[in-house]
Formats: sequence, structure tokens, C-alpha cells
Amino acid sequence: MIVEMQRGASQTEVDAVIERARGYGFDVQLNRGTDKVVIAILGSDTGRVPTSNFEVLPGVATVTRIMRPYKLASREFRDAPTEVQIGDVAVGGPRIVIMAGPCSIESWEQLSATARHVMACGARVIRGGAYKPRTSPFSFQGLGEQGAEMLRRLHDELGVPVVSEVTDSHQVEQMAHQVDVLQVGARNMQNYTLLRAIGETNKPCMLKRGLSATITEWLQAADYVLAAGTSQVILCERGIRTFEDSTRFTLDVSAVPVIKRQSHLPVIVDPSHAAGHYALVPALARAAVAAGADGLLIEVHPDPPNALSDGIQSLTFSDFARLMGELAVIAQAVGRTL
Repeated sequence: MIVEMQRGASQTEVDAVIERARGYGFDVQLNRGTDKVVIAILGSDTGRVPTSNFEVLPGVATVTRIMRPYKLASREFRDAPTEVQIGDVAVGGPRIVIMAGPCSIESWEQLSATARHVMACGARVIRGGAYKPRTSPFSFQGLGEQGAEMLRRLHDELGVPVVSEVTDSHQVEQMAHQVDVLQVGARNMQNYTLLRAIGETNKPCMLKRGLSATITEWLQAADYVLAAGTSQVILCERGIRTFEDSTRFTLDVSAVPVIKRQSHLPVIVDPSHAAGHYALVPALARAAVAAGADGLLIEVHPDPPNALSDGIQSLTFSDFARLMGELAVIAQAVGRTL
């Protein structure tokens, strides 16, 4: 259930609600707004306690049961949109954030050249895969720790935030020191041990939608990260598996406005994985911006035909520059900027 405190409620009154909730064996999460506090009371059996047990406490304005299976990611817990801060970059604000870079880090030269180009075109966050979970065990799995160190070097030299995927809970501590955003890939969306470990770092997390996950399951996964301690979660729609085989995955553009309606978390779109082919990426990227996405995650490579992974869906430098010009026009049309 959600306890909304009155404006100006004292800390003593807030503490009394928390103490009562914990007395029933429940967990609590606080959302401190500019003028009031909202308390989420969490537990599998909160229904056994009448809302009146909290409504009678001093300083309480309203008590509402959340009927959705996800709690902390819901609009009931936080009505105002969350802005995830990555250095000086805000995801979820009026400016659409473009994150771009290679699918896999292959060398310092490849990473550096790509980062400098996409930044010159307007990208504000660099993506790059150090650890790559691949469907085939014989495919390139990334440079691992060496790749993560390159991302740290890139951050230090260019002053740009970097994002990379964490594939195992044992990598979390190391990667938390190397990157600014810890990415959870589609295959790990329901790896709850990993989600908890990332949430405990209190670093921004980018949570990709699972290959066959519903929006509700996706938001429940976000709750795992939020419940572990961090408030900085970015949702990433990257296409889902359907009967259609004309694209690698089916981009669920409708997920963007649905998330905006049901959750306070920012949502970005990865058109590269959904398309599976570079020729389709620009159209999907334009559609995502028009639908209200807070950002895009785009794969760019200096030499896609010779990329070690996903070259077919990576944009060339010239393709990316052209797309950025197109996106600027659409962003303006929907009242935003790049």
C-alpha cells in the first residue's frame, strides 16, 4: 500500500508510519518529494492489514492499496517522472539522450574513434560491450575486463558517461568502478540475483526488456532493482520475439506510451537490436522519438562489414550523422531537443 503524508508532515510523523509498518513485518521505501513524503509499504500479505491502521496516524493524508503487481515502478508510488542523472546528463527530462557506440569493444582504436565521432554528432553517452552474452558459445564474447578498462579510460579522457552490460553478479563490483551505467541485457531481465546486486550499488541501471516479457513483468523486474536501494532505473525497449521474422525482433513502439502512463521511470529504445539490419534502424529510431522515448541506444561501428559482433545492424559514421539530423527535426516537432 501507499501512504501519502500531508504537506509539511514532520519526521517524527513519518517515522511513526515506518515503525508501524515494520511492526507488521513489512518493508518500506520512501519517496521524498519537494513538499511531501510518500511511503511504500511492501510485503506479500499487506492485504491482511486494514488501511485504517495507518490512516489514523498523525500526518497521514491518504492510504491507497496498489493493485498492480509492480509497486515502486508505478505511478502510484511516484507521480512525477523520474530523471536519471548520469554525470551531467539527465535521462527523462526535456532533452532526448542519444547513447551510441559499438556493440562489442574490439580495440582501443575502434572504441575511441567511434566515441569521438558520435559525440561530435550529438551523442551524450557512449555504449560499448565489454562482456557479451551470445547465443552461440563460439561467437565473440567480448574483451571482458580489458574492455571495461577501456571504457574507464574513455570516460577519463573525454569526460563522457559510459554504459556497458553486466552479465553476471560476480562482475558487478568491478563494473561499478568502470562504467557510469550498469546495463542488464534482455537475457538477464529476470536474473533476480543480478538485479539485486546492481540495485545495491546505487548506480544508474539500464534494464532491457526480456525477449518474451510483458510490460508488467518488465516493471516487476525494475522493482527488484528499486527495492535493492537505487532509484536510478532506465527502461530500454529493444524488441520482443513474435511470430514475425522479417526483423530480428518486433519493436513494440506502443510500450513507450504505455510505460509513460503506468510508470514514472524513463524509457529509451534500442532500434538496432529490434531491426537486426542497419537499413531499418533509422526508421525505427525516428518512430521511437515520435512516440515519446526519452532516449535511444544505437550501435555504430567504423567498419561494420568486419565487426566481430552484430555488424549487420550497426550504422556507419556517415549513417549516424545523417540520422542525428533527422532526429533533431522530429524531436522539435514533439517539443523536445537532442
